[in-house]
Parts: sequence; C-alpha cells; structure tokens
Amino acid sequence: MADNTSTLPNFDAVLDTTGLYCPEPIMLLHNKVRDMTPGQVLKVIATDPATTRDVPKFCQFLGHELLEQDTASGSNYLYFIRLA
Repeated sequence: MADNTSTLPNFDAVLDTTGLYCPEPIMLLHNKVRDMTPGQVLKVIATDPATTRDVPKFCQFLGHELLEQDTASGSNYLYFIRLA
C-alpha cells in the first residue's frame, strides 16, 4: 500500500489521467476498478475540470466511496476512491 505523508488517504493503486479529456478519464477509471478488489483505495490524478463532476457521479452510480476530492492542487485534481 502506498503511503501518503499528508492528510490524504492511503491508497493501493494510482491512475494518472493527466492530459486526457472527457470521456477518457472515466473510461480508464472504469477499466482500472475492474482490476481491483472491493475495499481497495484508488488514487486518481486528473487535469480535466470535467472530472470534478464526472468522478463523483461515477462513484455514486457504481456505489464506490469517494473518500477525498482535492481540487485545490493547482492544475491537478486528486480523487481517492474506495471500491465497493
């Protein structure tokens, strides 16, 4: 498990969608969660502002828990998702 030394959650895997635009980040997110097991935490890094809407909707629709959403990190958006 990766350890983040700040107050952000620990995570098991990372999905970097930097430079990609809708719908690619969500398509890659969907593929990544298929490879993971329930209870694991995925860190998603994105630069597309549409992910601020799309990632929470994705989690809500599929029952995943959005642990943290950090959109104050400049040009990157960070999401920590616990898989259902």
